[in-house]
Amino acid sequence: MTTTLLRGRLLSFHRAPLSLTDSQSYLYEEDGGLLITDGLISAIGPYADVKAKAAADVAEIDHRPHLIMPGFIDMHLHFPQMQVIASYAANLLEWLNTYTFPEECRFVESRHAERIAVHFYDELIRHGTTTAVAYCSVHKTSADAFFAEAMKRNMRMVGGKVMMDRNAPQGLLDTPEMGYDETRQVISDWHGKGRNHVAITPRFAITSTPAQMEATSALAREFPDLHIQTHLSENHDEIKFTCELYPEALDYTDIYARYGLLGAKSLFGHAIHLSEREADAMSEAGAVAVHCPTSNLFLGSGLFPLKALARRQKPVRIGVATDIGGGSSYSMLRTMDEAYKIQQLLGERLNPLESYYLMTRGNAEALSLTDRIGTMEPGTEADLVVLDATATPAMALKMEVVKTLPEELFLLQTMGDDRAIAETYVAGVALKAGLR
Repeated sequence: MTTTLLRGRLLSFHRAPLSLTDSQSYLYEEDGGLLITDGLISAIGPYADVKAKAAADVAEIDHRPHLIMPGFIDMHLHFPQMQVIASYAANLLEWLNTYTFPEECRFVESRHAERIAVHFYDELIRHGTTTAVAYCSVHKTSADAFFAEAMKRNMRMVGGKVMMDRNAPQGLLDTPEMGYDETRQVISDWHGKGRNHVAITPRFAITSTPAQMEATSALAREFPDLHIQTHLSENHDEIKFTCELYPEALDYTDIYARYGLLGAKSLFGHAIHLSEREADAMSEAGAVAVHCPTSNLFLGSGLFPLKALARRQKPVRIGVATDIGGGSSYSMLRTMDEAYKIQQLLGERLNPLESYYLMTRGNAEALSLTDRIGTMEPGTEADLVVLDATATPAMALKMEVVKTLPEELFLLQTMGDDRAIAETYVAGVALKAGLR
């Protein structure tokens, strides 16, 4: 049995905060102790109390004065797009055809996929992300590399082999039968192995024929507990083209609903331009709209109405994500900084407590995984991030006048990046210190 005691300031959310002063929504310990036993959190509370429960010879790590939180969760990103990030293009469809699709063709090669997988997980850990929901390429080799590397690091990851059989280069096309068979094989090979979760992954309706959507529907019926991930209503040209391809559908969301892909395990990247009917349909199904702020701004896709969707009479569940490589940063701190600015442009306010809830427990709730990740409740997995609000000289100078926890969180969100991540723990093991 391996037991470790972490000491530091602890922050974990019980529920979504209702306001900046809603201190009942979270647990905060100024001098806290977190006891980890065999990768699980076994006790949390004031340091003196937790220390008294621990064995006399427990290994102890003192992170004071840093802040310890549940590890960040990234709800939507693309594993094959590490070398696509920072590619200049006018809009989504141009960006896909010019940069993304040619790069993803390279993932037919196992060696390339395995090399990028190492870098991918290094960057997640460097930025404090302990769980992510990723698209692989159309090639099974990419999914194999993605899940094999996750197992090496004992990370709880969600991912899937992309399915697409039209409107892409030949090297990126499968068939309805191949997409079905290879996804089934990925599920057999990887789902439930280590901490892996396989997601059924039709890229989006533009790149799937009705026959492939039927095959996807069959997978969803056979494996009802799996997540389904795809894209929805990212920009106006995409919406127009999609609806032309499926003229029988009421709208873009209805395409997925017709194939049984609209449900509580459905994760829809972007969902910026939803009609009222579509928002109602998503709410009634319990589907998740995943906000990707840096990507939306980088590609000029639009401003996601996060607050408006959340306060509707029929609210829509929301997650947040980097969307690498349309997104411009691996950092969930940078992601929420841009989310804040988008809400400002919409005349709304996104307070820092909400941001950190969304990055941790909120995203865990969107994945239906709060029994395992996203909090620091006893019995959950010890995936943690240690935050240093004085990581750079400019941040340290600002911290001299910071007086409250929300002010510190906002500073980290506004000025922080991977340098503000003092350490990242995965199942109780510190991993960032060992990176190159």
